[in-house]
This record gives sequence, C-alpha cells and structure tokens, in this order.
Amino acid sequence: MDINNVVVDINWQQLYTFASKQALLGFCFDGIERLGKEYPEELKKNPIERNLLMTWMGAAQQIRRQNMKVNVVAGKLYSMLREDGLRCCILKGQGNALMYPNPYSRNPGDIDVWVNANREQITEYAKKHFKLGDDIRYHHIETSVDGVPVELHFFPCTMNNPIYNARLQKWFKRNADLQCSNVFSLPDGIGKIAIPTTAFNVIYQLTHLYHHFFDEGIGMRQIIDYYYVVISDYLLVINDELLVIRDNLQRELKYLGLWKFARAVMYVLHEVLGLSEEKMIAPMDEKRGKLLLAEILNGGNFGQHFTKYGHFTQQGMAKKYFLKIWRNMHFVRYYPAESLSEPLFRTWHFFWRMKNR
Repeated sequence: MDINNVVVDINWQQLYTFASKQALLGFCFDGIERLGKEYPEELKKNPIERNLLMTWMGAAQQIRRQNMKVNVVAGKLYSMLREDGLRCCILKGQGNALMYPNPYSRNPGDIDVWVNANREQITEYAKKHFKLGDDIRYHHIETSVDGVPVELHFFPCTMNNPIYNARLQKWFKRNADLQCSNVFSLPDGIGKIAIPTTAFNVIYQLTHLYHHFFDEGIGMRQIIDYYYVVISDYLLVINDELLVIRDNLQRELKYLGLWKFARAVMYVLHEVLGLSEEKMIAPMDEKRGKLLLAEILNGGNFGQHFTKYGHFTQQGMAKKYFLKIWRNMHFVRYYPAESLSEPLFRTWHFFWRMKNR
C-alpha cells in the first residue's frame, strides 16, 4: 500500500466524524501526529483544515486529561480494596490502555473492578464505603469514586444462554486468583493496579464483545482493544508451543460457545486492522464477519448511533425491550443459542433486579 496515496485521499472531516462516532478521536489524532513526523511531505499535500485540527487537538487533550484522572482513581480504588483485604483486578479500560502505543490516546470509560469475593461480601463492603443507587445488577454494583463511574463486579461478564453462562462462570472462578496477582504500573508513576493476563483477556474480552453485540452493539474502540490483546506476546512463541496454545484455546472457545463469534471477530480484525492469519485465534468466517462489521459501522460506540432497528438504543425501556428482541431475531441463523436466549435472560434479569433492589 502506497502511504502517499492513502494520505492524499483522506477526507479529514469524514475521518473526524467517524472517529467521534466510534470513540476514537484520541487514537486517530495520535496517528495524525505520527504522520506529521514520519510522512510530513505527504501530509502537506492534503493538510487538515485549521479549525478542524484545533478542534481535534482539543478533543485529544481532553481525552488525555480524562485518562490521567481515571488512572488516579483506578490506582486509588485498587489500593483501597487491597488494604481492606479484598483481592481484585481492573477489567478492560485502563488495563487495555497500557497495550496502546500511547496509553493516553484511548477514550476512557468507567472503571470495572472484579472483586474476588462472594456477592454478600462485596455488597456489604460497597454499602459501607460507597454511595449506591437503588439498583443492583446480576453481575455488578454501580457507584462512583471522585466523579468517575465505577462498577464493582461479582464476576466479569455473563452470557445469555444458561448452559454456556454456567460454564463461563466456572472458568472465571478457576482463573480468578492469577488475575488479581498480575500487577502493572500505571503511566507516569501514578500507581499500580492488577489487570488480567493476556491469556485470560483473549477469552474474557471476546465474551464481553459477544455480550454487548446482543445487548446494544459494539464499536470500533472495542475491536481495537481486542486487536491489541490478540497481537500481544501471548502468541509470540515457538511453533510447536504455539500449536499447543492455539489448540487448547480453540477447545475452550468451542466449549464456551464462542467459536462462531471468534471467527467473525478475526475477519473484522483482518479486514479493518490487517491482522495476519498466523496471529488469529480461529479461522475467519466471512459471512458472520461481514454481519459484525456492518453492525459496528452502523451502531458506533456501544450502538449509540444506530438508526436501524427503530433507533432502539434511544428508546424508553418498554419500547426498547421489544425492539431489542426484533433486532436479535436477525441473528438467529448465525448465533441461535445466544440470540434465542437473550430475551429470556433479559426478562429474568429484570425481575431479579426488582427482587434484589
């Protein structure tokens, strides 16, 4: 690919709109800065309009400041939980940012903390130390620390199908201790947090993508997160060992009901981000991959920009309930177990929340 032709053909306003929709403004601006350093002549042939550049730069600086704040809170929260005797790790978020070339370029969200304790212990601790709302969810409690939204997780994620969900929860329990021992330093000496290992994230973050695909949708930010998981040192081993690791991983993906979706994600990573086949955790599935990519491009970050399916992410609770069912029926032929289970799980979860308010 000729980088000169690529840069000359970029429509910067369209790229900004896309990056905004997909929560990638900081990530893309970091790429623009690299272009300016590595290909200055090419960029001069297609310069960014000044007002757009200033707007983009301001957004990138704001994302950097948000990351610094969230890092401080993540370090503080992790330290607090550890001092109080609770083993825990930070899921996704700031741990994912550590894998980026520039950890301050990733759009930060809330802080997801997986606490390795039972539901009663976590709930009592949360009531004692945090301001909580009336709502409690099946797999987490929502609160905030210093203005940053926080989710205290009983377990990392769920699946809609009860059989696969039971298998997943057992898998989480088997792997919990190691994730709480995997300590990394945050940028600029802000503090330390425990984050999941790459071997854990390969499955957990795929499950997270799968869950949100049926819930409201996933965006390109989550796909890029997973790209950095897959290309990490986890698969940089000698050939014989690599075959054993990949074989074991693929057996787990099939056992947990993630095989078809993993193949779709590999297609998207290959088509959009150029993932090589030797780094793939499963062979590509073009049919399911094209469906997934279309949903990502249409919905944007967590499906916030969907116009089809009756703008379902922007509707009230009752209307959204039925529009979600209608949307997920489009996926039955591709993922029958999870699609058909989604409305059942969501209905059960609604009444569970009513009972446990």
